[in-house]
Amino acid sequence: MLENPKVNIKIKLAALWASVTFCYLYGDYFELYTPGKIDSLLTGKNILDSPTKILIASIILAISSVMVAASVLLKPKLNRILNIIFGLFFTLMMVFIGINSMTEWYSFYVFLAFLESILTFLIVWYAFKWPKHIKQY
Repeated sequence: MLENPKVNIKIKLAALWASVTFCYLYGDYFELYTPGKIDSLLTGKNILDSPTKILIASIILAISSVMVAASVLLKPKLNRILNIIFGLFFTLMMVFIGINSMTEWYSFYVFLAFLESILTFLIVWYAFKWPKHIKQY
């Protein structure tokens, strides 16, 4: 029988954030293969058509990357709060994106958006259920 050691909540959260971040990257990469995407990048006629929009997108995507390290490094109380807040934010955002991306060429994007929603919901669930320290006398 193989040993199955208990995994620390911080490691679980970091692993989930890492998985979500990879899915975001894969989705954006595969989007480059959709018709007209390269042309829109070359002409500048796309959703990220200003320095401000690019900065906002960068900040949003940096959150998931930073949460990988934050989940391991932060103290439990702040860690739990940030995981719940950002987990909920990303879950809602990805459900919205998934629903609004339902076209033939974006079926991959819909799949990844709903997978990301499940992963970020798990982040919220694990953070919400964070084990309590029981004082022993």
